[in-house]
This record gives sequence, C-alpha cells and structure tokens, in this order.
Amino acid sequence: MASHYDLEEQEQIAQLKAFWAKYGNLITWLLIGVLGAYAAYNGWQYWERRQAAQAAALYDEMDQAARAADVERVRRIWGDMQAQVARTAQAQHGALLAARVLAQADQTADARAALQFVIDRGRDEALAALARVRLAGLELDAGNLDAALRLLDADVPEAVRPWRADRRGDVLRRQGQDEAARAAYLDAWKALEPGVGYRAIVEAKLNALGVDPTARSEAKP
Repeated sequence: MASHYDLEEQEQIAQLKAFWAKYGNLITWLLIGVLGAYAAYNGWQYWERRQAAQAAALYDEMDQAARAADVERVRRIWGDMQAQVARTAQAQHGALLAARVLAQADQTADARAALQFVIDRGRDEALAALARVRLAGLELDAGNLDAALRLLDADVPEAVRPWRADRRGDVLRRQGQDEAARAAYLDAWKALEPGVGYRAIVEAKLNALGVDPTARSEAKP
C-alpha cells in the first residue's frame, strides 16, 4: 500500500506535469529567446571590439601615409575604411584626415566626399561641425560663397565656434561685407585662448581690416 509520502509525491508530479503541459512550450521559447539575446549581445560586443581594432589599425596606416604625403595610399586606405569600418569613430577621424590630404593634392571632389561622409554620419556633433567648416573652406576656394555661408549657418558646439566665426569672416570679406567680416573675426579672436597660435592669424586678418583687437581689449574698464 502506498505511503502518505508516495501519494503526496505522485500528486506533486502530476501537478508538475499539468503545469508543464500548459506552460512548458512558452517557457521553452522564453529560455530560447533569453539565451539567443545573450548570445547576440556577446556576438555584437565581439564584433564591435574587432571593428574598433581594425579601424584603429587602418587609421594608423592612414596617418603614416598622410605624413609621407602618399596621396594614393591615403585614398586606398580611406576606401578600405568606408568598406570595412564605416560605422566606427576612427572612420570619422579618418575621413577628416583623408579630406585634408586630398584637398592639399587638389583632388577637391574626393575631399568634398570625405567631408560629406562625416556630415552625413553625424555620430559626433563636434566632428560633423568641423567637417562643415572645412567644407565651407572648399566652397570658398571654389567661389561658391552662398553655399559656404549655408554650411556655416548650422549651430555648432562651443569648441568649434571660433573656427566657424573665422571661416564666416573669410566668406563675408570675399563678398565685400567688411563690417560683418570684422564682427565675425572679432568673435573668433575673443573665443580663442591667448595661447592658441591661430589667434595671431585672426588678429592679422583684423589688422588688415583696420581693427586692433588688443587695443579694444585693453580699453575695456
């Protein structure tokens, strides 16, 4: 004859079977989902680390090519970065570096495309703003003054504002708007720290327009 404990155990087993029959399929799928998500997360983390390492190696190679003024090598590496690691932060920096080298080699169309890459990606607000300023410089060199000003209309982070103001002054001066150019250059000069070497260049631009920013600064009470 079955003991009290045997009957209780059988009842528990029966309840468990009934529970599993009702919810077992759902629990199985939930476990599969959780384990799948965990595996996907680990896979994503691995992929991100691999992409970052690959991007860093490519940027390092591009930096060496840029220092050697090897334009074709820079172009090749930049192509590799777009194809292989376009989503990384290093690709944004690589685009700016490639644009500088290509612009210096008078390969303006390719330089524009590299800068537009940074603007379109927009993952780093400061880098995108810097790309707009540099692209505005290319538009200025090409005589596309209205296009240059449109690029400079967008708001930018505090750190980029002196460079935007300086570029705006360049465009306005080319348009013959000397008074507006003076105001833009003065904004740039005030925003740059005294220890920044480029501040002297902005000061020279102001001097050429008949403004001595140091005298104005000293005249303040």
